[in-house]
Amino acid sequence: MLVHNLLVDNLTSVWWIVLVAALAPIFALISHRYVPDVVWLLAFGVIIGPNMFGLAEQTEAVQFLRELGMGFLFLLAGFEVSTSDMRARQGKHAALTWVICIILGAGAGLLLTNFEFRVAIVLAIASTSTALGTLLPILKDSGEINTPLGKATMTHGAYGELLPIVAMSLLLSTFATWQASLILIFFAIIAVLIVGIPIRFIRRVPLLGKAVVSVSNTTMQTTLRMTVFALVTLMLLTTIFELDIALGAFSAGLLLNVVFKTFSPEQGEEVAHKVEVLGFSFLIPIFFVTSGMEISLSQVLRNWQLLLGFITLIATVRGLVVFLRERWSNTYSGIKSSREQVALGLYSATGLPIIVAVTQIAVSSEIIDQGTAATMVTGGALTVLIFPFTAKLIMRNNG
Repeated sequence: MLVHNLLVDNLTSVWWIVLVAALAPIFALISHRYVPDVVWLLAFGVIIGPNMFGLAEQTEAVQFLRELGMGFLFLLAGFEVSTSDMRARQGKHAALTWVICIILGAGAGLLLTNFEFRVAIVLAIASTSTALGTLLPILKDSGEINTPLGKATMTHGAYGELLPIVAMSLLLSTFATWQASLILIFFAIIAVLIVGIPIRFIRRVPLLGKAVVSVSNTTMQTTLRMTVFALVTLMLLTTIFELDIALGAFSAGLLLNVVFKTFSPEQGEEVAHKVEVLGFSFLIPIFFVTSGMEISLSQVLRNWQLLLGFITLIATVRGLVVFLRERWSNTYSGIKSSREQVALGLYSATGLPIIVAVTQIAVSSEIIDQGTAATMVTGGALTVLIFPFTAKLIMRNNG
């Protein structure tokens, strides 16, 4: 009877979550995508969550699916990153820009929190991230993905995903910074081996490689299963090392992306598409809906000053810095017009997944309370709603 009741509770919560996940894109289309799908997912999560109607709750099973959803989101972000662009001169400038952003963000955080170091670090990381996975469909839909603006956004987004994840692992770890650094290096070595050794073995046995590829589009789905294996393995590894699972997921995407581009770009595109279908149809919406379920609107409204302050902080230490770097120095982005520079700043300041991840860590480590975390996540959702919308309006009037 107990097992039956647990199953009913889990399925009931999942039912409500997948219901609103199915409704979210319909509302996004009705709003002509000016209100993105991810914002609707968060909003519906608030509605069905325990802080409003209490239709769904975060059972242990739902929490596990949420973690997998986060993993798939960062896996896809890693797939979209161009390591060659990151190594190029434009990429080096984007990395330098992020370093400037995090220093300014930490400084502002220290002043705002009366020099509470760990809270300041949380604010700095959250305010300097870029939601690459969220921006990707926006750039594709607007036709900007292959323009200088789109490429610059992807480059800033790559560092805006990777470097905050590394910063989380180093600065918010339960270990000392030097210990966390050693663990991070050890993790990187093992991650390369986990992804690289099977590929090298398959390359050395051509018949095996051909057999794997030949059944990749059958019920065996070999390449997709190997991708999911790499993802779960690296997520497990980061959990064992007490690092954030977003690092494992992003590393899996980044390494697999390099492998596929080197050996079989066509297979890479095919696998990325399959992962996108699997992730965005089920697991990733669960991540965003459950993030919304943790938001209490009453708490957010009580903290309206923090909400406005956090959005202003993001716009300043991320958006304004990116704009000024484009305006006052040659970043090799190819962007010349002031409208494009403003749009790049707005796109780069669009953040949500990292904000959700870093506040989740901060709450579990008792650095900030749940109310503050909910307000910051709401602020991140508003950047997704406001900043790309404003950038699209600016570019629409770009003459």
